[in-house]
Amino acid sequence: MHLSLHMPTNLLLEMGPSLVIRRENVLACAKHYVGGGGTHKGVNEGNTICSQDDLERIHMKPYPDCISQGVATIMASFSQWNGEPLHASHHLLTEVLKDKLSFQGFVVSDWEGIDHLCEPRGSDYRHCIAQAVNAGMDMVMIPFRFEKFLEDLVFLVVETGEIPLSRIDDAVERILRVKFVFGVFEHPFSDPALLDVIGCKEHRLLAREAVRKSLVLLKNGKNRKEPFLPLAKNAKRILIAGTHADNIGYQCGGWTISWHGDSGKITPGTSILEAIQQSVEVETEVVYDECPIDATIEAGKFSYAVVVVGEVPYAQSLGDRTDLSIPFNGSDLITRVASKVPTLVIVISGRPLVIEPQVLEKVDALVATWLPGSEGMRVADCLFGDHDFVGTLPVTWFRYDEQPPINIGGANYDPLFPFGYGLKCSKAIEI
Repeated sequence: MHLSLHMPTNLLLEMGPSLVIRRENVLACAKHYVGGGGTHKGVNEGNTICSQDDLERIHMKPYPDCISQGVATIMASFSQWNGEPLHASHHLLTEVLKDKLSFQGFVVSDWEGIDHLCEPRGSDYRHCIAQAVNAGMDMVMIPFRFEKFLEDLVFLVVETGEIPLSRIDDAVERILRVKFVFGVFEHPFSDPALLDVIGCKEHRLLAREAVRKSLVLLKNGKNRKEPFLPLAKNAKRILIAGTHADNIGYQCGGWTISWHGDSGKITPGTSILEAIQQSVEVETEVVYDECPIDATIEAGKFSYAVVVVGEVPYAQSLGDRTDLSIPFNGSDLITRVASKVPTLVIVISGRPLVIEPQVLEKVDALVATWLPGSEGMRVADCLFGDHDFVGTLPVTWFRYDEQPPINIGGANYDPLFPFGYGLKCSKAIEI
């Protein structure tokens, strides 16, 4: 097999004692190997259907860099590649990752990942264990029935020989190598003195920079000669509306505090409403109404409006849906406001959402913030011109639900916004 990816310089074996004694370091895990983001129709734990060349060119591309920078653990994906579960793929876990890419760390399974190798899940546990371990799985994440796992693993090695002892030796060697290099035996527990470092000023500044640079300006003005952004800080009266305008939980998305995330002020931070209030002049009146009625909009004499809409937090399969319209009747709210007041729309989501042509036509500006987390202030930085927009689309923004899968270079490529698209307040970014 020809592998087009470059062979990484593996830092895991080159790391000296200086790393071991620096307890502020963390052991990174690259995941999910490989193709989990390219499943058919985006289904969680689904099937990535593509050639070996496309798998390498698109999905495997980040891994050599991760390995060369010292990432020492890699987690297998729940998904499949052309019908083969990654947790049971000897070709991808051993032949490609360990042999071709010279990965010296260890491969870890996902939560109950090996259970997915039979139906009903976990019913033939010995089969699941043998398939995963022989494929190249070094460490198995067993949240519940670990005693059963150990019993069956020993049986498969000692009694039947279905798992060779050499495979166990290889897994143990890899795990011990990582633990020795990162000083786990000398310091098995994290240093509690470092707790105050989490969320410190430097961390917040980095998070703010990440938010600012990830924003994508999709529309700025109803014509190129009259840009709508940046917003005026000295406007007399402005309207802020939408379910996501004052909700840090929605800004954060899933995997925040809890598995699926939550609504409300779940963690310290700044909502977009608060960020706007802090950015405008003292004399500017900011009116917040999550879902304003026509009478409020018409009588408000607003200089402009900011409508913030998006998805509720989700994680994994709960995020799978075929209807990708804006939740909470977001399109109706946008239309109602934008029909009467010059309007900026902010979309908070983990993916593109459907924006109907008639809605897009009415709005004066459109910004995709993705999930800015706690740092709403950095969104305001770009809205008011303290920083320009630099982000571009990392995916194609489709027109309607039935259009995906849609990829640049594909037949009949006709997106709402193409891959790599993004505007500055002054001019479009070349794509």
